[in-house]
Amino acid sequence: MPIKVGSKAPDFTLKSKTPADADIKLSNNFGKKNTVLLFFPAAFTGVCTQEMCSISGGMNDYASLNADVVGISVDTPFAQAAWAKQEKITIPLASDLNKVVIKQYDVVFPMLAGVGDTAARAAFVIDKNGVVQYAEQTPTPKDLPNFDAVKATLAKLK
Repeated sequence: MPIKVGSKAPDFTLKSKTPADADIKLSNNFGKKNTVLLFFPAAFTGVCTQEMCSISGGMNDYASLNADVVGISVDTPFAQAAWAKQEKITIPLASDLNKVVIKQYDVVFPMLAGVGDTAARAAFVIDKNGVVQYAEQTPTPKDLPNFDAVKATLAKLK
């Protein structure tokens, strides 16, 4: 089960090649913007591609709700960058290669397809004060988060 609504969101700094060679630090948004964290199992997979492309196409919705969106997986930053380029994914993608953040948020999917632990598909809304306002882990990696509920939560925080 993911960390609970009302919890202080664990801060992190993760490597990213999208945007180019930038570290992504959650607390950089504190006091300024809300943040949507989207954990996903693996780059170059069908459902993950569908999710990240859909979110990339709807970024104006999130910007109008005063929110940044970050995708997080255990893929390397290099794989994420190649995938983002190939699929025209425009949201920042952060690499949790060492699986620290998926453990902090309690969204580990054990032994995905027999290849090892990865991120479960999950969505979190973190408010400007660093508090979790929405938390969802989908029943299976094939299910997408409830993005209407994510946006409704953001609309209350605006």
